[in-house]
Amino acid sequence: MKLFKLSRQIRDAFFNDEKILMKNFENINALIIDMDGVLWEGGRALPGLADFFDTLHRRRFRYILATNNASLTPEQYVAKLAGFGVTVERRRILTSAMATALYLSERMDPKQTRVFVIGEDGAKQPLLDLGFALTELYEVDEGHRADIVVCGLDRTLSWDKLSTATLNILAGARFIGTNADTTLPMEQGLGLGNGAVLAALQAATGVAPITIGKPEPIIYRQAMALLGSDPAQTVAIGDRLDTDILGAIRTGIRSLLVLTGVATEQQLAATEHRPTWVMPDLRAVTQALDALPENSD
Repeated sequence: MKLFKLSRQIRDAFFNDEKILMKNFENINALIIDMDGVLWEGGRALPGLADFFDTLHRRRFRYILATNNASLTPEQYVAKLAGFGVTVERRRILTSAMATALYLSERMDPKQTRVFVIGEDGAKQPLLDLGFALTELYEVDEGHRADIVVCGLDRTLSWDKLSTATLNILAGARFIGTNADTTLPMEQGLGLGNGAVLAALQAATGVAPITIGKPEPIIYRQAMALLGSDPAQTVAIGDRLDTDILGAIRTGIRSLLVLTGVATEQQLAATEHRPTWVMPDLRAVTQALDALPENSD
């Protein structure tokens, strides 16, 4: 197999020998794949996207697209991929908002629970689908206020939303973050992420949020349950050391870092969160997957 070229700094600090890049790249039949920074940047598909999915489908890999980005619904992600010429079924999408709604529904009765949401349709719809009631701005009177505040990425964020969340949290509402990513890969670079909003609310209330998305293992465990996959044969693919890779480590599965998103070679050289493999981009991942023996199941 052709080896993938990384800088001397990475080879010396991380691998020592570039052949280690592909060591034990085997026994893989299920993939949990991040989206932002792995498949695209904002509205721009990363090179090799269509070939990557062609290989997944042709080689019959099981996969879930698991993202910390809670702004879009599964249907919107399916439509976004279709705009890039890729057909993906809705059942293959798992967002941190979907993971959050499932996590909450397992711990309380949705029909008896009111939720105030900072977030877009992607954060609200999974809660509505499971029967939670959503509260509105400044609906904070006793008996009407939220039992839970859920905070996801919100590109229409306002002072009123932050204030309503603050009032609810100070009145005793549980504080849940769909994810703690402080930045978001965009065409222009790294933009504001949900973690920065969580930090603002924590500063205002003194209450730390419970976060559901990566690096917590919750979303990875839910993905493996959907896939019916063995952790020993499951690999997480991501672009962030502090979420995708750390989450895989905490879950006990192998991980593959691509250098097309947040993580840089300098960060990789210094990190304690070591991925199992590192590849420069999606095209290299496709080449490696296509070289594996055919799946038998």
